[in-house]
Amino acid sequence: MYLSSWSGGKDSCFACYRAMQSGYKIVSLVNFISREYKRVRFHGTDSRLIQVQSELLGIPLCQKETSPDDYEPAFKNAVTGFKPLGAKGMIFDDLYLDEHRQWVERVCGELGIEAIEPLWKIETEKIMNDFISEGFGAVIVSAQKKSVDREWIGKKVDKRFLGYLKTKPEVDVCGENGEYHTFVVSGPLFKGRINITESQVIERDGYWFLDIKGFEVIR
Repeated sequence: MYLSSWSGGKDSCFACYRAMQSGYKIVSLVNFISREYKRVRFHGTDSRLIQVQSELLGIPLCQKETSPDDYEPAFKNAVTGFKPLGAKGMIFDDLYLDEHRQWVERVCGELGIEAIEPLWKIETEKIMNDFISEGFGAVIVSAQKKSVDREWIGKKVDKRFLGYLKTKPEVDVCGENGEYHTFVVSGPLFKGRINITESQVIERDGYWFLDIKGFEVIR
């Protein structure tokens, strides 16, 4: 039994997918939202949309509120609750940033569970191509203004977007350095898809955010 760290974006989704392909049984998604805004940090995704993803995946969701000052204690508390149920480890979506991997390995080691990194050190353009070619659908929901132009916010993650990113050598095509974030709306793991019906692009603190105001679930 394993947990999957879940942001609602393409990397956490694809890591979960690859783990399941390798035989890991995922018993819960674990998602953290800001206590103040009820949204996924940095992504800006409303907590309700993460709940809809969980329903379409058919995987239970453990969603916890945190502040910047108590993230690690909240993380440990959430994961500890699954240990009596037999949870052996947790799936993460790190690609190549050593400090991220070191953190999850330290914290998971302190909790006595295994940290699984299915995407670790895979070339990021390959991850993007595989995500697209295997039938996942995602939209760009936030980005650094210096990294991604406003016109792409709310657009699909597809070959055209990948081509655009490749013209910007300072930007990682997977956004591993926080250049942009996504929200997955469909794919092989989903029993249906999320159709965004109303949204607005907001500018704040050097970032673009897609404020999703309306959506429908198509099964």
